[in-house]
Amino acid sequence: MKSYQFEEYGAPLVENTGDAPVATGDQVLMDVTACGVCHSDIHIWEGHFDLGNGKQLNIKGGRELPFTLGHEIVGTVTAVGENVTDVKVGDKRVVYPWIGCGECAICASGEEQLCNRPCQLGIDVAGGYSDTLIVPHARYLLDYGSLAKELACTYTCSGLTAYSALNKVKSRTDGGKLLIMGAGGVGLAAMAIAKSVTDAEIYVADIDPAKREAGLQAGAIAAIDPSDSAAFKSFMGTTGGGVNATIDFVGAESSAAFGAKVLAKGGKLVIVGLFGGSFSMPLPMFPIKAMSVEGSYVGNLQEMRELMELAKAGKLNELTIVPRPMKEAYNTLEDLRAGKVVGRVVLQS
Repeated sequence: MKSYQFEEYGAPLVENTGDAPVATGDQVLMDVTACGVCHSDIHIWEGHFDLGNGKQLNIKGGRELPFTLGHEIVGTVTAVGENVTDVKVGDKRVVYPWIGCGECAICASGEEQLCNRPCQLGIDVAGGYSDTLIVPHARYLLDYGSLAKELACTYTCSGLTAYSALNKVKSRTDGGKLLIMGAGGVGLAAMAIAKSVTDAEIYVADIDPAKREAGLQAGAIAAIDPSDSAAFKSFMGTTGGGVNATIDFVGAESSAAFGAKVLAKGGKLVIVGLFGGSFSMPLPMFPIKAMSVEGSYVGNLQEMRELMELAKAGKLNELTIVPRPMKEAYNTLEDLRAGKVVGRVVLQS
């Protein structure tokens, strides 16, 4: 098997070859045909998250090097363990990567993505920047029907993350207004999915004019530059007093602050992005505005099934996909880190 791996945190990815794994028990062996590149890949590659004020969260522990990134995976089944009956060799499947221990109360609740002993593909164990992948159980494989594989793989992270976050604000935004902070890969995925979840008026905010334009093309009523000193007053006037919810797909100090500031009374801020920094707000503003702040981490397996049904039924708007060969994995990470990517890059084997 051939994999593109980092041998030290932050070092360039290198092409390594080795023996392909063998599927046993409940395991499924797959040939990877496409794998999306996600901004969280950068944090794992660098080995930390920025906590603001010069502090970092070190995430280097428990991961064997060299390591293979990639969690937006689609592929073809090439072998199955002796216990597997739900899929067969030749089946084309998209892979749910947010796998837990399967034994704790969190996993039993259906929120496996929040497990404290995770085995997430491309996060904790080897992922899809490779031509071969082991999946621990067939229940994590979903049929993607006639969807293009390059599109199907994006639903396992950017799509799922957006769908779960939209579900968290639906009760506030139906009949109201929603602001999408950040028109990068996940923000645009939210734009593609939003009309299947809520009937809200949707606005988009981004400091990059190209991404603001992408947000407009994706259906936003208006796009604003939150770094413009006049943006707040203008936006509050445009919306008649603010939005009912903001989903922050950036997760920076400035984006979270702006997203909270433009909430109407009773509004909700959902923070999804992992750019980093800290968030502070005067405590009286929480009761005065009756506002809430919630974090959202990808989504559960049931939400993944729901999203795939919407996608296969043709109910989601198109998403901009930029295909690149798998050997471009390292260059793609660098481009993404530099903010040069609009849409979603998908690596192809």
